[in-house]
Amino acid sequence: MKFTKMQGLGNDYVYVNCFEETVENPSETAVRISDRHFGVGADGLILIRPSEEADFEMEMYNADGSRGEMCGNGIRCVAKYVYDYGLTDKTHISIATLGGIKYLDLMVEEGKVKLVKVDMGSPILEAAKIPIKGKGERILNEEIRVDGMEYRITGVSMGNPHAVVFLEDVKNLEIEKTGPLFEHHECFPNRVNTEFVHVLDRKHVEMRVWERGSGETLACGTGACAVAVACVLNGLTEDEVTVKLLGGELQIRWDREKDTVYMTGPAETVFEGECIYV
Repeated sequence: MKFTKMQGLGNDYVYVNCFEETVENPSETAVRISDRHFGVGADGLILIRPSEEADFEMEMYNADGSRGEMCGNGIRCVAKYVYDYGLTDKTHISIATLGGIKYLDLMVEEGKVKLVKVDMGSPILEAAKIPIKGKGERILNEEIRVDGMEYRITGVSMGNPHAVVFLEDVKNLEIEKTGPLFEHHECFPNRVNTEFVHVLDRKHVEMRVWERGSGETLACGTGACAVAVACVLNGLTEDEVTVKLLGGELQIRWDREKDTVYMTGPAETVFEGECIYV
């Protein structure tokens, strides 16, 4: 199987061009290829497929083999792949995901995509649609108890479920302990991605993320979008904010007039390879 490893702010996936390759068991392949000791090493597997409703389709699997609805860093890398490898010459494309069709603007330098702006669509705030079990129709700064500790969460879906938690200190957070407790908490029927956020000022925040099925990652695009929305809903930041992640920065803007979230960030190719499983 020929593949390309790519990363967006350190959020790395193995990408397979399914116009040319066939992946018989993508869930199992995701587990094996994501292993950082006995595989290629990645946060998961992303298949680039033809689509009847968009220019391309992105099929995403987490490192544990579970199917993912959407990946913000991953979709930027898909956009870079299809342009850089000549599958399209357009700089405005559409990509179908389980989280809906997304529209992307590609910023090209010297024939290669450097930055990608993604129209991530409208944030889903209804608790039942995220889904999160709570007291009201929306989960806004609602208290939950995790391992005997009280936290306040804001629920947002950007195609996949997110619980945003505001803290005074995220650098010293024991995320390997706390993250799984949120992921498997009874409030989240489909598990959840959890963003632990410290607001620096009205235009800058920093976050760490525990992704369901992958653990802590260096960056999460949908998570950064969910954080920006949660910040606005809680009156903490402006509509446009720089989100600082372990792997770098994303620019996020919630256009409330259009009710859509725009994410702008880089995408990079790491290397190409070929793997044979026996």
